[in-house]
Formats: sequence, structure tokens, C-alpha cells
Amino acid sequence: MDLTATHSASGTVSSANGAVRRYATGRQYELRRGDALAVVTELAAGLRLYSRGGTALTESYGDADIPPGAIGITLAPWANRVEDGIWHLNGKKMQLDITEVSRNNASHGLLRNSSYELVDEDEFSVTLEAAVFPQHGYPFLLRHRVRYELAEDLALAVRQTLINDSQDPAPFVLGAHPYLRLGDVPSEELTVSVNARTRIVADDRLIPRSTAPVGGEFDLRDGRPVGDLDLDSAYTDLEFDGGVARHTLRAPDGRSVSLWQDANCAYVHVFVTTEFPGRTKAVAIEPMTGPANAFNSGEGLRWLAPGEQFSMSWGISSSLTAAD
Repeated sequence: MDLTATHSASGTVSSANGAVRRYATGRQYELRRGDALAVVTELAAGLRLYSRGGTALTESYGDADIPPGAIGITLAPWANRVEDGIWHLNGKKMQLDITEVSRNNASHGLLRNSSYELVDEDEFSVTLEAAVFPQHGYPFLLRHRVRYELAEDLALAVRQTLINDSQDPAPFVLGAHPYLRLGDVPSEELTVSVNARTRIVADDRLIPRSTAPVGGEFDLRDGRPVGDLDLDSAYTDLEFDGGVARHTLRAPDGRSVSLWQDANCAYVHVFVTTEFPGRTKAVAIEPMTGPANAFNSGEGLRWLAPGEQFSMSWGISSSLTAAD
């Protein structure tokens, strides 16, 4: 993605020859403050790009593409997976649509392919909202509201809020799916640190079966080279300092980019992949209020009473001064 391109809230951009280019992810909401740039999409209230001084701090994708690997999308009313798309409500079997066919799971919630409407915007922030309508396996009416803001220190702050417009309590897990990078440094040359004491042990369908203390390649507390990792694992028992937990990618020259999450996000999923387009390796660090299959395990699952709302916050910060 061209960091110098001019984007419009209409989802189009005019090129030098006057031609109009349209975006597969709908309207593009551009936020600028100082040397910080964030681009947020109508589709899935996704983060398409966050950069500082022209240095990309997230992975991105082309104008004609939908988010590869779910990059940047927000997740509601569940994060990651529900096994076989089945859970039970008051003793009744609920069958969600299967959206991860290869593993026969319902994956990444119900708004991955939804358009979010503009609620509010100003120079440094934008708020989008979409409805979760009653549907197969989820008989509740909710609203998911997402606010992106470039703060005074030029870091990115995101607040996700779920509102229950139903007459009954609704179960939920919230999450997001950002991929971090550090400019042109190959991700395999970075070191990843995640301050977590417990990992979620999953089967080959990525459905949690148990927990275990972190150890070996799963222990990221002191940092591990991304190039050594083949990882698709969730963590909990995070270390919170001042109400937030931080997870960091660091370059050999000392520069770094971090994802922070608040105490309402007690879980984080780390995904190191070789399948992201144009990258040898890419790293997703995903803040979540609960792990995969929470609708069945109950771990991290919350219930939202009629008329009530719940919020979680996360964001991205950076240190871009190389060590001497």
C-alpha cells in the first residue's frame, strides 16, 4: 500500500489521470496526526494500515483485495473459533454457519463480511458501528461499535463496544486481528515478546483442550526470534502493568512496535505465518476477551444483559529511534 496515497471517506481515490479507483473494503477512513497515519475500512471496521513517519507498523494489502488472513478485522460476537459451529443455549442446540470449512468451525464472529456505518468522526478519530442481527445459531440483536483514535503521543488507540439490543442476555467474546511489522525489516529478523505465563493447548483444529505453563518455544516472555517460530497459539495469565499488557516486536537495531491491551482483554493469540502475501513471515498479535470455543468451554465467556454494553481497549505504540 502506498503510504503517500490520498484516500477519501467515499471509498474512492482519484489518480493523476483522473481515473477513479474503488476499494474492495469499502470506504476508507484516513486519520493523520503529526507523522502518524491510520487507515480504517468500512468492511469489518478493519485496520488497513498504521504507520509513523512512513514506516509501516502493520501489514497491509491492495485496494482490490479483501483482508488476507483476516488482517486487521475486528471480531464480534466471538473471536477465533466455535467447534463444529455448535453450542447450547438453555439446553437447545445452536448451529452456527460453518465459515472455516477446512476445520469445520464457525470462525471470527459474524461481522467479518459486514459493512460498518459511520457514527462519528473528527480530525483524529473515527467511530463505526454494525449490527449483529439474529441468525443461524445466534438469536440475538447486538451492535458492535469501534472507535479508532490517534492519540497525542501519535500512538493508535482502539475501543470496541458491544451493545445488547435484545430482550435476553447474549453471550460474547470480543477480539481483533492486527498483524504487526516494523517497516522494511523482514519479520523473521524480529524478536517477539509476549508477557504471558499460561498457554492454551489446542488440538489440530485449533480448538482448546487444556492449559499449560509456558515453556520451550511457547515461552515468549524473554523474546524469541520470529524466524524460529511456527506458532498459532493463545495465551492468558498476562502481565498487566498500569492496567495494560504489552507485547512487542523488536528489531536488531533496537526499534520496536508494541500491541497493548487493557484488563478486559485477558487473552492474546499469537499467529506466525508463512502464508501472508509478499512476506516470508508475518506476525498477528490478537487481543481477545476470551479464547477460541468459549461458547462451549465457558472460559472467558461473558453474558451481556439486555440494554447493557461492554467495552475493551487495545492499541499500537512504537519506538522508532535506533540504538547507537
